[in-house]
Amino acid sequence: MSVLASGSTGNAIYVESEKGSLLVDAGLTGKKMEGLFEQIDRKIEDLNGILVTHEHIDHIKGLGVLARKYKLPIYANEKTWERINRADGKIPDDQKFIFNPYEIKTLAGMDIESFNVSHDAVDPQFYIFNNNYKKLTVITDTGYVSDRMKGMIHGSDCFVFESNHDVDMLRMGRYPWSTKQRILSDMGHVSNEDAAYAMRDVITGSTKRIYLSHLSQDNNMKDLARMSVEQVLNKHDIDTVNEVMIHDTDKAVPTKIYEI
Repeated sequence: MSVLASGSTGNAIYVESEKGSLLVDAGLTGKKMEGLFEQIDRKIEDLNGILVTHEHIDHIKGLGVLARKYKLPIYANEKTWERINRADGKIPDDQKFIFNPYEIKTLAGMDIESFNVSHDAVDPQFYIFNNNYKKLTVITDTGYVSDRMKGMIHGSDCFVFESNHDVDMLRMGRYPWSTKQRILSDMGHVSNEDAAYAMRDVITGSTKRIYLSHLSQDNNMKDLARMSVEQVLNKHDIDTVNEVMIHDTDKAVPTKIYEI
């Protein structure tokens, strides 16, 4: 897998098995998405499909272009499709597929389970990938991590986990108070510290790597996010030097392909 891009300006994650590959979200322009694939030495035309998490523009900006140009199957839940169709009604019907929350589908050789998160979109959902007894969880864009979410994602070998903002930076920053309230709410985004406490509850001996994702470009910094998360995990006897590696993600530079 590779986190191709992650942040307030666009999100996309590449996942492959020995039988195929998938993209989670296409939140950058088609041209930028093609450039990201070149950087990881993969081809968009080889994808078996795109999984959509929700309709916010930083997750679907390039979706229509990629769907039409490469004739890719697109998977989203029914409510999210209604919103996507309003924004881009030109995706061919035979490329639209329903993947509702709490369903399991086998795609590209992987068993994929969808689950709802708490975010201010119509029906946001993220995904758990299972293949060869390995488990990858993608969970961002959620105001909090519920016990139900924790139960589903517990013990993943690898997480792409939201660490959106530092609370003090957000409170003192330039955003209007209404925006700050939205981000801090249960329908917004998790802070560095809240993410770390959620990670503490779902990490097991199987967990080897966590990618801190969807960092705010105005209210967070890579070093601060990593330090905040590591501090909490270390306090709870989780070794972030030898056991669970914490990795940065970037808004424009993909992470190196990682084999789980």
